[in-house]
Amino acid sequence: MELRHLRYFMAVAEELHFGKAAAKLHIAQPPLSQQIQKLETELGFQLFERTKRQVNLTEAGKAFLLETQQIFQKLEQAISTGQKISRGEQGELSIAFVSSAAYNVIPSILRKFRTLAPGVKLQLKELTTKEQLKWLREERLDIGFVRPPVDKPEFNSQIVLWETLVVALPANHSLADRENISCQSLAEESFILFPRNLAPELFDRIISLCQQANFCPQIVQEATQMQTIVSLVSAEIGIAIVPESIQNLQRTGVVYKSLIEATPQPAIAVVWRKEERSTTVAKFIDLSLLHHSPRILI
Repeated sequence: MELRHLRYFMAVAEELHFGKAAAKLHIAQPPLSQQIQKLETELGFQLFERTKRQVNLTEAGKAFLLETQQIFQKLEQAISTGQKISRGEQGELSIAFVSSAAYNVIPSILRKFRTLAPGVKLQLKELTTKEQLKWLREERLDIGFVRPPVDKPEFNSQIVLWETLVVALPANHSLADRENISCQSLAEESFILFPRNLAPELFDRIISLCQQANFCPQIVQEATQMQTIVSLVSAEIGIAIVPESIQNLQRTGVVYKSLIEATPQPAIAVVWRKEERSTTVAKFIDLSLLHHSPRILI
């Protein structure tokens, strides 16, 4: 039995006339009648009751028609699903990001992608750069937003954002009423910072900034998440130098101040496997690069 035989059957069942069905199928009537007879022989039951004046479905034919219609509905759905997946409009994406990316690139990209491909299910994870690269290598992750550099040959990466550094201070700090502050004025402060292994590049840039002001920061507390660091600043445990986008995290008891000195420019990069072939991944990457060309947040 071939799919075309079912199409022949459905055409006759809809028209209840072999001549009209043949014209609809663009074939001659005798071959159509022969194909229906062969189908009935293969099935082992009669589909149509034929007289000189009319053609009617048998009870078995009516039941077979319902099932055949469902087959074609499922086939159309399968074709539609395949087409959407091939265009990157359906499927699943597993995306991870460093905590600070949740306050800059991630929200706008996700909004645009949901509008562009509402049929794609997104699985989101907050992971460190090191964890993301491990998950990408193990194919547990499709796309990551990390702190560069990414020096692994099996990955592609592209910077999507440059930003500056600012100081997070407790609201009642003696420097809180100044518009800008110098890094030198922080020499005696207690610092809250993340462990170096989570983002070595950003960590080293913060330490270097302090060293250029002729002091080594006194780190009194470490925290792995940016929101935790800001919460500890609010609790007056110390101060922190953080990426500028963290200002989007509004926290009572914390003020952000620009530094007088030119600061390093930490980046956010999107990363994916070089051997990736998913159209959905490619669509997401293209959108990320289109709407977030490297720039400094202002």
